[in-house]
Amino acid sequence: MALTILVTGFGPFPGAPFNPTTPLVKRLARLRRPALADVRVVPHVFPTSYAAVDRELPQLIAAHKPDALLMLGLAPRARSLRIETRARNALALRADVGGAAPRGRAIATGKPSALAMPAPARRLLAAARAGRVPAALSSDAGQYLCNYLCWQAAQAARKGLRIAAFVHVPNVHRKTLPQGRKRHFTLEDLTRAGGHLLAEIAAAARR
Repeated sequence: MALTILVTGFGPFPGAPFNPTTPLVKRLARLRRPALADVRVVPHVFPTSYAAVDRELPQLIAAHKPDALLMLGLAPRARSLRIETRARNALALRADVGGAAPRGRAIATGKPSALAMPAPARRLLAAARAGRVPAALSSDAGQYLCNYLCWQAAQAARKGLRIAAFVHVPNVHRKTLPQGRKRHFTLEDLTRAGGHLLAEIAAAARR
């Protein structure tokens, strides 16, 4: 059965002039491996903007009718991949890349304090670790654009999107470090782990 997986990342934002999810999304779209032979990967990079998420996520779902969604975001201080298990109904009063900031503390007034992410979190955790990258489950996606996208995707799942997974990635070193230096994440590490995550999401979508 042919599958379509929408894979998204974000562009730069205040405090993060380079967002590794931008090149990572493009790399994952080019992956070729047997587990993804019948999978169409649709890559998309959101501007780090509330308006962009509101506008583009429904457009992407309507245009491509994905079987699953893999969303990637940067957690600059993280020391491992973080598989997010829930979206919080919370906002930080922090401006996005366009200078817009939320006016309230909740994404949706009168709604639950959190929504579970519709994704096989423990299987994704095992998949990331199979890619030889440290990974952990997380129940706190923050209060910025990553969490906002989690919330909107979890809402979309209630309307028919079967799987919506969000993975926070750590920052990467773009230069080769001398031997003996403490190990840091590279884009190759994230690509390898991302391939395992894509394969697991494809398997889950077939079940």
